[in-house]
Amino acid sequence: MTKFAAFLFVIVTLAASLPARADPAFDVFLQSLWPEAEAQGIARPTFDAAVRALEPDLSLPDLVIPGRPDTQPGQAEFVLAPADYLKESSFQRLAAQGKKLAAQHRATLAGIEEKFGVPAQIVLAIWGRETAFGGYELPKDAIRTLATQAYLGRRKDVFRAELLAALKMLEDGIPRAKMRSSWGGAMGLTQFLPSEFSKYGVDFDGDGKIDLWNSVPDALASAANQLAGKGWQRGKTWATEVRTPGAIDCTIADPDNIRPVGEWLKVGYAPTHGGIMSDAQLAEPASLLMPAGIYGPSFLILKNYHVIKDYNFSDLYVLFVGHLSDRIAGDGPFKVAWQPVMQLQTRQLEDMQRRLAALGLYQDKIDGKAGMRTRLALGAYQKANGLKRDCWPTADALADMQRRSAP
Repeated sequence: MTKFAAFLFVIVTLAASLPARADPAFDVFLQSLWPEAEAQGIARPTFDAAVRALEPDLSLPDLVIPGRPDTQPGQAEFVLAPADYLKESSFQRLAAQGKKLAAQHRATLAGIEEKFGVPAQIVLAIWGRETAFGGYELPKDAIRTLATQAYLGRRKDVFRAELLAALKMLEDGIPRAKMRSSWGGAMGLTQFLPSEFSKYGVDFDGDGKIDLWNSVPDALASAANQLAGKGWQRGKTWATEVRTPGAIDCTIADPDNIRPVGEWLKVGYAPTHGGIMSDAQLAEPASLLMPAGIYGPSFLILKNYHVIKDYNFSDLYVLFVGHLSDRIAGDGPFKVAWQPVMQLQTRQLEDMQRRLAALGLYQDKIDGKAGMRTRLALGAYQKANGLKRDCWPTADALADMQRRSAP
């Protein structure tokens, strides 16, 4: 019995040390990708090595897992309130570091701006926001992350394409060990998705390879190339913080409500930085942004704002990058304070979006994010029902919708 007990102990210990069995359905999903991978020039050995023994990473945010409540944390840009995301202490720290790096890489940054038209402070701000100037170590394996998102994520089709692009990177010689990523599969110092790597990656240091992980010139030039490819306007800014003319209707903060900057100023919107704008600046088309509804600063946003938003689809992300770039260039803090407001959970915002869509006020995707369109639709709902018009999704606003639709 003693020998048998010892044998059982060894077996149990070995079993505990082995990895858990992969989800069979996940294996089937991965193998279903082979025809598409082959069509994109990925060799079978590369494909097999990448997916062998791969298991889904269920710790990732934005997954839809059968039988599990939606309690996972989401992307910071969409789950944190503006005051928590746009902290002055973060700007002070990153701006000080960014100024030092601007001096250290002056020649490289000047070459990038000359070639792509994107100012040094913008690409530095992206680097600072994405990886704290390289100080943040990306925690995930890109292949496992993208495969999980393609299998269980809210945007399966998007991540399926990104997974195939990542496999192509392996085929083209990028080592798997180098491909560490965020929860969304973005990689390198400036966080490139695999599909963007193939489109916009630049060998700016001239060593014959594109290295977004270790080469600052390559990473910053690639970020600039991406912004330029998405329509960055050379010599123009991204936004201007403005003081609003007293109590205003927040539903005019509509990205489709575009007027020349000069017209906004004529009706009482005043740049907080003061100074005199040129005729060209006054003629630029702009819309009003109130990212926290009435509970924070307001901005006249320009074409370049939307270009940065194409890099990361979050108003708070754009505000962070844009404001950090201004701080690196020498500007001061936001002039209007961010008031403390609560951010609803993803499932609550999805409920609100569905209700607003059913009323014909919201025509965008149900994504659980308090973006421009959601805030605008909520403001229209508040306006139609005689509620306080603040254009910020709260539990009280959702409760009002639920009460009015109850049988």
